Amino acid sequence: MHINQPMNDFVIHLLKSRIPATYYYHNYEHTLYVMEKVLEIGNHENCSENELELLHTAALWHDTGYINTYKGHEAASCTLARQYLPGYGYSHDDIEKICGMIMATKIPQSPKNNLEEILADADLEYLGTDKATVLANQLFNELKTLNPLLTEKAWNKTEIDFLTAIFFYRLL
Repeated sequence: MHINQPMNDFVIHLLKSRIPATYYYHNYEHTLYVMEKVLEIGNHENCSENELELLHTAALWHDTGYINTYKGHEAASCTLARQYLPGYGYSHDDIEKICGMIMATKIPQSPKNNLEEILADADLEYLGTDKATVLANQLFNELKTLNPLLTEKAWNKTEIDFLTAIFFYRLL
């Protein structure tokens, strides 16, 4: 798989410099983690080199919309991808596939094909790890900065509802 290093560097710099410091969960580290997991799942699924490149690119761009908005960041990520990806040699068809993958991460997730399922799973893969509690606390603190009235009791209910509704498409 070919990795476009200038594009990687551009997006990571964008995330590091433009995502608010109070986004304790949705930051460049989350993006790097999702990029690692999407390739792990994609390789396990025997994806082609082209599919792995598209997955990697979608994972890289999937949360860039947070630089502009919290709610609806997936659509904002697609806007940025459509703006910048032609400059990195991506075709219209590939960009639309990438945007489909990005939109599949919106909760509740609604992937429509194999690649969208892979990114959706990679985005939430941490839930099956020993990091889940730490990362959930980071997300709670992030949301609390956006809504200071958010209580731990309300968060716990939201988290329980989320965890009981979540669905994984792949089991490794």
